[in-house]
Amino acid sequence: MQYFQHKFENVEDYLHHRRPYLMIDRLVSVDDQTVVTETDLTGEEFFITGHFPGAPILPGAMMQETSTQAAGILIAARYNPMEVYNTHDPFFNEYALGVLVKIKSSRFRGFARPGDKLQATITLDEKLDSVFDFSGKITANGKTIMQNRFQLTNIPSKTLQGIEV
Repeated sequence: MQYFQHKFENVEDYLHHRRPYLMIDRLVSVDDQTVVTETDLTGEEFFITGHFPGAPILPGAMMQETSTQAAGILIAARYNPMEVYNTHDPFFNEYALGVLVKIKSSRFRGFARPGDKLQATITLDEKLDSVFDFSGKITANGKTIMQNRFQLTNIPSKTLQGIEV
């Protein structure tokens, strides 16, 4: 399969995710193997306000989602099967990029709290056809709080939308 490279100014141009579910605030760097992103936790996020009252922390599932979205940026930027790519029209693209198909491992080593700056560093370990193996880590204020390994794939957008292909 032929791949196209894209470079955009805004995170929203790489990902279909939007607030309040968009987990990435800034793209720090991206190359063929690694993407680095940052997220500022305010405490106003819907998934923090009730988790846990009196001791708000970022849920582990949202740390995984942060990793997944960061890896999705790498795919959209470097391994995009579409020459023209538009995330602002949900029906424009032929493929849905970076769909999570497997979490191989996740290890949580600490907490992320309101006021923390998260940095996700995600590395493409292997690519086989349209399946991408990633490993990553998330740090909060310089301390590693999560390490994980997972797989993403590109699928036809109609499959994601539940339309028979």
